[in-house]
Amino acid sequence: MITVKVANPYEQPLDFAALKAAAKAVLEGEGVRAAKVGLAFVDNAHIHRLNKQFLDHDEPTDVLTFPYSDAKAKTLEGEVVIGYEVAAEYAADRGHAVDRELLLYVVHGCLHLCGYDDTTAKAARQMRAKEREYLAKLNLPDITDRGA
Repeated sequence: MITVKVANPYEQPLDFAALKAAAKAVLEGEGVRAAKVGLAFVDNAHIHRLNKQFLDHDEPTDVLTFPYSDAKAKTLEGEVVIGYEVAAEYAADRGHAVDRELLLYVVHGCLHLCGYDDTTAKAARQMRAKEREYLAKLNLPDITDRGA
């Protein structure tokens, strides 16, 4: 069973059902049979603090992923923390709805939980291809060119 919970401490407008469906689509598509995943949508100050604490990057970011289990564990566990304000900025700059940007970040974060990374050019290309695959499965346009 795959369980996805959403935390929205700053009460941004969110489509909880669509966000959960995106996470489940990635996890199921990657062969995950059991998972407990949290999606947390936070403001710039919160994600900036986490980015500095865990990655020593002194700026807000779009997505941080915290795996609590190995990608191949019997039950995959982890949290995807998403910068809502970063998503809103990118969406406005690129002329699409913030909901679409948030769905991309959910897909991206869940791919990280499944063991994908984007630390090299080759890995980043593979990850973008997977993002496109899941956006298409969700009937969403390709908005993967975000410079991340």
